[in-house]
Amino acid sequence: MKLNIALLAGDGIGPEVIDQAVKVCNAVATKFDHTINWTPALTGAAAIDAVGEPYPDETHAICEAADAVLFGAIGHPRFDNDPSAKVRPEQGLLKMRQKLGLFANVRPTFTFPSLIDKSPLKQERIEGTDLIFLRELTGGIYFGKRGREDNGNTAYDTCTYTRAEVQRLAKKGFEMAMKRSKKLCCVDKANVLESSRLWRETVQAMESDYPEVKVSYEFVDAVAMRLVQWPNSYDVLITENLFGDILTDEASVISGSMGLMPSASLGTKTSLYEPIHGSYPQAAGKDIANPLATVLSAAMLFEDLDLKEEAEVIRSAVNTSLAKGIVTEDLADGGKAYKTSEVGDWLAACI
Repeated sequence: MKLNIALLAGDGIGPEVIDQAVKVCNAVATKFDHTINWTPALTGAAAIDAVGEPYPDETHAICEAADAVLFGAIGHPRFDNDPSAKVRPEQGLLKMRQKLGLFANVRPTFTFPSLIDKSPLKQERIEGTDLIFLRELTGGIYFGKRGREDNGNTAYDTCTYTRAEVQRLAKKGFEMAMKRSKKLCCVDKANVLESSRLWRETVQAMESDYPEVKVSYEFVDAVAMRLVQWPNSYDVLITENLFGDILTDEASVISGSMGLMPSASLGTKTSLYEPIHGSYPQAAGKDIANPLATVLSAAMLFEDLDLKEEAEVIRSAVNTSLAKGIVTEDLADGGKAYKTSEVGDWLAACI
């Protein structure tokens, strides 16, 4: 099979972890007789430095023409520390989501048997956790009307959703639940927010189309609490943009390291796969970043292209590396810490 994949390394540790995912994917291609054409493209601070724009038109054209996009990270401290900056790397991420129609962010959270003691939560609370958040990605407060009034002393951000946007995401959630435990939780704040009431009534109206799925409705603050108390009580959760952004980062610590969790952003055109961590500029260029989240994101990419055996080979290699202690310093726990590139080499050789 011939695959065309856009490669957006981005900023910080992005290029380093992307390099390891490419090694792994190329090993899979060799093993299963596939051909991968990689097309690099600029985004984030790297693109601003090169062309003054965080998501250039050329990058968008490359992404649109690809079968999938493998993405590293966006962000640089010189922009974080400058509130007056007119162009920011993160604007490229929002623009990319809009232009590619990346409306559904899929974030799994699961535990690794060999790392169960790395979690800040008690083993008996997290054992067996295997949940998926489906976060709406192109609507809500991040894309609503915003501004300043009263000589800049009053600021506002507007959360806006259409019924169609909610239906589109909820449909994905119901379909995912049907393939898993047939449990779906709609996360909102319907006791306070009108946008959440739209979410709840829209999902309720769709229940009859999926009679086998047991649907629950919970307020976001209750879910935030239960995620650290009984995370294994959840299966598929759907929610709006801001709530999803916060809750998925909270859920990521269950596994013991943010450097372990992959994600996918499903679109109307091309889908994108990326680790959930940021650009971690303090580690950039040091060859110490954990590449496993990016590698597992590549596994999600293969699975969504209906190459399930290839995806499973990647996951198996990752589990073996964890069991054997072939890990970077964030997971070494006093043992030998391997470099980012060494972990990538080991995984590729294992495959």
